[in-house]
Formats: sequence, C-alpha cells, structure tokens
Amino acid sequence: MSLQRRSGRSRAHPRFRTSVRWWIAGRTVHALVLMTLGALAGLSVLIAVGWTLTEHSARSMAQRFSDAERLFDLSLSVLRAGVGTDNLNPEPDSTAHQLLATVASVTGALAPAALLGIVLIKLFALRPFVWRQRASISHAWTADFPGYSRRHAHSDDAIIAVRFYNRFDNLSVVDLRARAHLRYLEESPHDGSLVIYKQWLKVLDAQGEPADERYWLAVERGAPFTVWIPVQAPVSELPFRHIQGKDLSDSRGVKLLVRLTARTVGLGTEVADERWFDLEAGDFELGRFVPLEPELDKDVWRWEGWTDFDGLLAPRPDGRDPDAPRRDGQDPDAPRPDGQDPDAPRPDGQDPDA
Repeated sequence: MSLQRRSGRSRAHPRFRTSVRWWIAGRTVHALVLMTLGALAGLSVLIAVGWTLTEHSARSMAQRFSDAERLFDLSLSVLRAGVGTDNLNPEPDSTAHQLLATVASVTGALAPAALLGIVLIKLFALRPFVWRQRASISHAWTADFPGYSRRHAHSDDAIIAVRFYNRFDNLSVVDLRARAHLRYLEESPHDGSLVIYKQWLKVLDAQGEPADERYWLAVERGAPFTVWIPVQAPVSELPFRHIQGKDLSDSRGVKLLVRLTARTVGLGTEVADERWFDLEAGDFELGRFVPLEPELDKDVWRWEGWTDFDGLLAPRPDGRDPDAPRRDGQDPDAPRPDGQDPDAPRPDGQDPDA
C-alpha cells in the first residue's frame, strides 16, 4: 500500500503553472501586437469557415468555398466584430450562426480589455538592462583595478567579465547591486542521484577586492558596467574546470548566474534582472572585451566602441596579448633607457629582452 501511495504521489508531481502576466512581461510590444492580431485573424477565418458551412444556401459546398472574395470579405467582417467595431447578422433560424455571432461579439467585448491589460503589464514590467552576449575570460591583470592588476601581474590566473548597460534614456537607476552564483549538478554521495548545488561566488568590489557583491551608487544611462568575477585559476581553454576553489571536472549542467537589483528614481520601484551563462553552450569566450571610449562632450550613444560591444580585442601583429604587462612591470612598448627601439635587434645579435 505504501508503494502504491508513493507511486501515486510521484505521478502528481511536479505541478507547474504558467503565469500569463510574467509571460506577457517577457515579450516585446511588437511581438504581443502581432500575436494578438494573428490570433484574432485566425479566429476570424475559423468563424468565417463555420459560417459558410452552416449557412442556408442553394449553392454546393464547392461553389461556396470557391468564392474566395466572399470568404475574404466575410473574414474581415468577423475580424471587425472581433475587435468590437462591427456586428454579424446571423440567419434567424440558424443556431450555428447565432452561436458564431455570439462568439464574435464576446471576443469584441474582451479584446479591448485584454489589449489594455497587455499595455499596463508592459508599462510596469521594467527590464532596463542590456547584457553583452557572452562573458569574456581574460588574465586577472586585465581587470580595471590598478591594485588588483598589479598584484596579479605575474599570475596566470583568469577573471570573468560580465558587462551590461541601462538602455532607458529617461530612467535613472540607483543603488545597483550585482551578485554571482554558480549552479552545477553532481552525484549524491548517498545514493548516486544527481543533486543541484549552488555556490556564491566572490566578485570584485569598488576597491578591486573580492566581496559578496558589487555596489554602484548610480547607473548612468547607456554607460557600460562590468562585474568582475575572479576565477582564481588559469583558463587556457574552454570549458574551464576550476573556479574559486571548486573543481568542476565531475559536474554537469554548470551555469553562472549574475543577478542585478536596483531602484528607480521617480517611480520608486525596485527592478531586478539576471543572466544565465551556460558553460557548455558557448556563453563564454577567451579574450578581453572591446572597451568603450567615454567622451563627455558627446552623447553616450556616440561613444566609440559600441559597434564592437560584443566583440573581443584583436591580438597584436606580433602575437602578443595587447594588454600583456612586462614581467618586469614595464610597458612593453616603452622606449628603452638607452633610447633604442625595444623590439630592435641588438648590435651584438642578442635578444634585447634577454
């Protein structure tokens, strides 16, 4: 009996429910309008076909459906009735026509209310952030923190950069917080079943120190922001297998989650957004992202670098990393103390950096 009850409970789960409100919030306005018009047009065609099938006429079915112009006009009449601007005239003694006309009238009464609800949901469903398509992985010394970069000048450790920006021109966002989590599946030591694990990852704070979250007081419109996530291990190829002391060699379904929470000025509402990066699905790339060049005398949308926002820095012609520091801490392109070209051959034939 206990086995039967257990089996019955397992068949009753999982229980899912789709939230129409949040499904609508996740669609664009253009997509919602097209889907609504498509649904109404499809319903109109079905009602027109049913209307033609059930009408009292001496013509045969072939003759009725061969009159394409009449079917098209009838579909347009049903569509107008479906949006509440027209009415159908059913045959008095036809129950089918009365039913179809009622469906069209009810649709015409509900469609404006549904469209208004869609507009209201989209109006208050704020998703102000646009994410860079992939998370870039480069050497730790490429991070935009002088102290952190100097400490890792002689290290092969890598760092993950996740970038985003506020896409609203007239929306001020403040008190932005970013956190990073790692999600992976591993076998349970108890019975070998797969278990979902989550690990809170450290990110670099405003001082370039590892912390639980990154905080920004304000988010300028259009300006890109970067969440730096130390790997604390070298990454020479993808997918990487170590991050912040966690060995992912035996893990499955590894994903990195970056979550943003903030408040809006004026509206006083809280906004949240998140992005999942799948380790096995090509959501990571090796290389440093292309930076933007801020020009305060120009609008942010005219800053140089937007066209390559999703790109990576190109390698130098000599094959060296464009941001690679010298092991002695000097600029690799700086002139030598003796005034010679740093890449010029020595008169004695020796390597200038030997």
